[in-house]
Amino acid sequence: MYSFLLVLIYLAFISLGLPDSLLGSGWPVMHAELGVPVSYMGIVSMIISGGTIVSSLFSDRLTRKFSTRIVTVVSVFLTVIALFGFSFSNRFWMLIVFAIPYGLGAGAIDAALNNYIALHYKAKHMSWLHCFWGIGTIVSPFIMSYALANKTWNNGYRMVGFLQLAIAMLLLVTLPVWKVNKAKYGESGKSIGLLGALKIKGVPLLLTGFFAYCAAEATGMQWASTYFVEVKGISAERAAGFAALFYIGITAGRFISGFLTDRIGDRNMIRLGTGVLICGILALFLPIESYVAAEVSFLVIGFGCAPIYPCIIHATPQNFGPENSGAIIGIQMASAYVGSTFIPPLFGLLGNAISFSIMPVYLLIFFALMIFMVEMTFRITGRREKS
Repeated sequence: MYSFLLVLIYLAFISLGLPDSLLGSGWPVMHAELGVPVSYMGIVSMIISGGTIVSSLFSDRLTRKFSTRIVTVVSVFLTVIALFGFSFSNRFWMLIVFAIPYGLGAGAIDAALNNYIALHYKAKHMSWLHCFWGIGTIVSPFIMSYALANKTWNNGYRMVGFLQLAIAMLLLVTLPVWKVNKAKYGESGKSIGLLGALKIKGVPLLLTGFFAYCAAEATGMQWASTYFVEVKGISAERAAGFAALFYIGITAGRFISGFLTDRIGDRNMIRLGTGVLICGILALFLPIESYVAAEVSFLVIGFGCAPIYPCIIHATPQNFGPENSGAIIGIQMASAYVGSTFIPPLFGLLGNAISFSIMPVYLLIFFALMIFMVEMTFRITGRREKS
């Protein structure tokens, strides 16, 4: 039952990744059919992000009141409603409406499951959990591509909606399986809340570091294609394929990290990943005109990013106590969404004003801020444990 529950959690994280890459892959056709400017995708994305931030901040209170299993099932059903809502939308305002449950469902399940794994399972499972999220993000664009080639973008959302519904029904009928892990800290008692979590020494530093990491990761993911077009001078069609290298690097890296994390430890895995991704960034500075070196660089950067996100989260109960981890991880998720929502557009503005060739410098600044803040956090929590 213990292993079966783990399989269910992996499926739930695939369900979390499935909707994440649908909007971007279908928007070139969606905006034209809906009769809105291409820039309106930002409006939909911002509403989704707003929902994820809100539900992440309230996830600890919800989990303590209803349990992780109930929050997970309800969250997946919320995304099912959103996906089917998108599939029937023929006006832009309808996307706006269904973007609300889209975001609320994603944020709650993300925070709740991350905390559950951090409390009940080893570090390797956290890495593999996020690997399965990557699988979900990789599958969806292929489904949307098939839908666009054969029918309409609405069918792409509908197909993913049925897939999501199947996962939701499986999670619903297997609710009793979750009893295999008895409730621990974070699923009972009173939540310390946002202000209480921020008062814990080291938490603001960790949140800043997590914000910086997610800002850099999202920038690399969203602007890789533009970098290849503007800096390396290749066609947009080829660049779109190269952008997948970042996702492939992260997904493969998290699979491999799962075999190493328990032996090396969360802190050392974060250091190792940071060293690898910095090597990838420095390679972008090389005065090589060929785009092949840049391809390898983005693959290496993604590979280096792989262990950082899951290891920071998995270390949270140890750093701040399991009784506080639910609230802190919820705020971490919120800071992650803030970083991934607002910092990539800032890079776009700077790239237009200066040059998109500044990407290596931009990434280096945020990754440097991340490792500095995370190291400071570990030092503070390390001293607390010794005292």
